[in-house]
Amino acid sequence: MIKLIPIDKLRPGMYVHDLNCGWFDHNFALNHFAVKNEKTLEEVRAIGVHEIYIDTSRGADVDGGTSAEEQARKVDAQIEAIAAAGPDVQPPPSVAEEMRQARGLHRQAHRIVRSMMSDIRLGRQIEMEQIEPVVERIIDSIFRQQDALLPLARLKTHDEYTFLHSVSVCALMTAFARALELPRDIIHEIAVGALLHDVGKAKVPDCILNKPAKLTDAEFDKMKSHVVQSKIILQHTPGISQIALDVAAQHHERFDGTGYPNKLKGEEISLYGRMGAIVDVYDALTSDRVYHKGMPPTEALRKLLEWSKFHFEPTLVQAFIRAIGIYPTGSLVRLESGRLAVVQEQHPEHLLQPTVKVIYHSKGHYLEPEVVDLRRVQQERIVGHEAFESWGIDPARWLTA
Repeated sequence: MIKLIPIDKLRPGMYVHDLNCGWFDHNFALNHFAVKNEKTLEEVRAIGVHEIYIDTSRGADVDGGTSAEEQARKVDAQIEAIAAAGPDVQPPPSVAEEMRQARGLHRQAHRIVRSMMSDIRLGRQIEMEQIEPVVERIIDSIFRQQDALLPLARLKTHDEYTFLHSVSVCALMTAFARALELPRDIIHEIAVGALLHDVGKAKVPDCILNKPAKLTDAEFDKMKSHVVQSKIILQHTPGISQIALDVAAQHHERFDGTGYPNKLKGEEISLYGRMGAIVDVYDALTSDRVYHKGMPPTEALRKLLEWSKFHFEPTLVQAFIRAIGIYPTGSLVRLESGRLAVVQEQHPEHLLQPTVKVIYHSKGHYLEPEVVDLRRVQQERIVGHEAFESWGIDPARWLTA
């Protein structure tokens, strides 16, 4: 049986089924393994997780704990409560009207970040006159219709991940800040910090950034040093605000004090750093890497909600879920009819009933695409989320249409 136990109950002889944290928060080659001795036990505890999943069919058991099924039911209940609490807002402009501009904006932002990282490697300073206009365009697009730009954030190639991740985090942070009803000028500074949050990776060798295998301890430390490098680079960039600096310098801090580089805890982390931590993890979880397969967005949100008991501020995680949807735009979902559909547009007042585009049948064949507003169709509803690759469906074909 798979069960969730407090980390202090983990003992040698048990079998770790899931480390219960993101792949970027540990340096184990696998997420599941036997705890053979005290050394391994201490290495697991050093990660900073408070709870961990064990497999009692493959190792020793312990009294107490929560079954994986019961834990899933708890998360489901939280998800339903978040959906029920959605605000009543006016509908935004159509996604189709914004999509053409969003595609061009995404390409432009990618080029600018790529060029900026290249300049940093050559010892040049960040040119804010190039950054500011694209940030404003991203904010304008999100304010007009966020469901056009946010799905594009999922389209990343392995070798371009670092650049596209920065663009994704910028768009997601803008949507998050807007949902929190922060002032426009504050949102601008948050978006700047988000676009620049990983500039320190320009100081990390590509052989480490793109290594398709487990990092050594020294390599892992070098990877983590990018946060300090980002702070140093931005501190020497004219025109950078404290808000933008907080996003970059604190996005790997954790609410329980287990993050890095300064092990800040609770409100020692600024609001903007707490937001950045949530968004950075979400985008990393949903992205494909050479050594990591991205999970469906809804599953990543479930993980964030579960981890918010310790690593993230719970109210902010709930606000982020409301901001992007229970089934985020661009997700593949299964309908009660057995048809598969790509989520097209959110309805904040009905988070479990987005507008979707039906494209495929679970019996194994494509369908004539059909846009369905689930608020208007009583006999159809979402029963679960799916992974595009499980069905051999190319997400790029449907996320850019």
